[in-house]
Amino acid sequence: MDGFDEIFDWVVVGSGAGSMSSALVMRQAGKSVVILEKTDKIGGTTAKSGGVMWIPANRFMAADGEADSAEAAMTYLDALQALDGHPAPGTSREKRRAYVTQAPRAVDFLVDQGVALQRGSTFWPDYYDEQPGGCKTSRTVVARPFNRKELGEWADRLRQGFAEFNVTLVEGMEAQGHRRTNKASGKLMAKIALRTIRDKLLGRKYTTAGAALQGRMLKAVLAAGADVRTDTPVSEIVVQEGIATGAVTVKDGKPWRIGARLGVLVNAGGFARNQAMRDRYMPGTRAEWSQTPEGDTGEMQQELERIGGRLAQMDQMVGYQLTPAPGWDKGYVAPGAQSMTGKPHAILVDQGGTRFMNEGGSYELYCETMVRRNAVVPAVPSWAILDRQYVELYAVAGRFIDKAIPEGWVESGYLHSADTIEGLAASIGADPAILAATVARWNGFVADGKDGDFDRGARAYDNCGFVGDPFSAERSMGSIEKGPFYAVPVVPGDVSTYGGIVTDERGRVVDGAGAPIPGLYATGVTTASVMGNVYVAAGASIGPSMVFGYIAARHAAGLENQ
Repeated sequence: MDGFDEIFDWVVVGSGAGSMSSALVMRQAGKSVVILEKTDKIGGTTAKSGGVMWIPANRFMAADGEADSAEAAMTYLDALQALDGHPAPGTSREKRRAYVTQAPRAVDFLVDQGVALQRGSTFWPDYYDEQPGGCKTSRTVVARPFNRKELGEWADRLRQGFAEFNVTLVEGMEAQGHRRTNKASGKLMAKIALRTIRDKLLGRKYTTAGAALQGRMLKAVLAAGADVRTDTPVSEIVVQEGIATGAVTVKDGKPWRIGARLGVLVNAGGFARNQAMRDRYMPGTRAEWSQTPEGDTGEMQQELERIGGRLAQMDQMVGYQLTPAPGWDKGYVAPGAQSMTGKPHAILVDQGGTRFMNEGGSYELYCETMVRRNAVVPAVPSWAILDRQYVELYAVAGRFIDKAIPEGWVESGYLHSADTIEGLAASIGADPAILAATVARWNGFVADGKDGDFDRGARAYDNCGFVGDPFSAERSMGSIEKGPFYAVPVVPGDVSTYGGIVTDERGRVVDGAGAPIPGLYATGVTTASVMGNVYVAAGASIGPSMVFGYIAARHAAGLENQ
């Protein structure tokens, strides 16, 4: 290979979950690896996320005595392909089959490499669990909380997670989100506090969720001898005679060409922070509403398209229902509304006052539905409608407001309240008659025990702790009838985009005719999702990132049949 400043077997662009799994495969095979991260922090979008991976038939389910299979997962994924009503080029039966069969093997491989994983929850159902093959318990896998001091000099280069202490996602939900309905929450919060004090006294510095996953992966990758570089943006994928042979980055302010003997893997995130691309592909959404890191700007998707790849499913995003409380843009993670409107005594309405979705559904569908609604009638922002019963039990934007309204919430126009529904409608600019009729209709459904419009509460997922309230008798449905009544805005934010370059069942980038481009692989949200136009469950983006990084590396290294 001529014309390169240095050469590795495997060149990886980006440092997300798929980058790390691919590096571990290559290093076990004795191949040289370099990971090129354009920002000053390792971990990509994965690090800031919940770090959940959707892994059917995983070892942790088996350990809990639960039966699952690749066939059941295939049945589920196949059933979901028709829900959206139009084909998704980023998926195929062959690609879905590769995922469900290789996902548990990839998890076993990571565990064998010293990456400590565990079940995400025993009750975190698939988002369409009523469909054939849907799981009503949980197919989730996460990393155990991680002491970032184990990284030594790399500790400060691991991107911050959203919870920088020793707690699991499930513990956080039970302790905080249901503080007033879960009788055991006080004991759990005390347990977490004591654990945190102990860790501090012992000099430990824990992180959890996505940062824990990436911290554990980074530790394993460094121990395996991979070369990991920060502040190393890639501007070009080198293609010679139709074969991807390397990447162009920068060193000492000058172009630096790195050759790849076996291939290049692009796992550089999506385009959530690129407003121009959002305006083109998903109008009505805003970059500032995204929870992704600053580097999620889409250049590598554009580069892959330039050299022959095909973009697809670009109107998709992994939604994050954001409620813009005063100061929301100052925090590392903006206040979410996923579970707010899915809990008892709450609904979501458009700007006219009409309810238009199952508020307990998946966050991807929730935000997508809001954007679609906005194309017909004003629905961005939409309004969360709550009553006194709600605020006495649950938080709004992370704050309990039944005894004291946070400073600036009313003055800024964020929080609206009134003694009557009609008065609340006038305050938010909705039609009083329409909003009153909407609330009355909802209350009728609550009395009947069935949501006659959108079937909220019928699925197991609607009633889990991440959406509804499993610690209350009402779970998901509760009346809105006791004043004062409240309204706060909700906008369609995201935790990543969900469309990108089309790849095949081996993680290879394909051209417009469907033929793989030799030497070129991609994974993560750089790619059009293997799940299609549907977000199937928690971990439906990080899971495929990790798994197709594993699959791609095995293919490039010639390990498929070993």
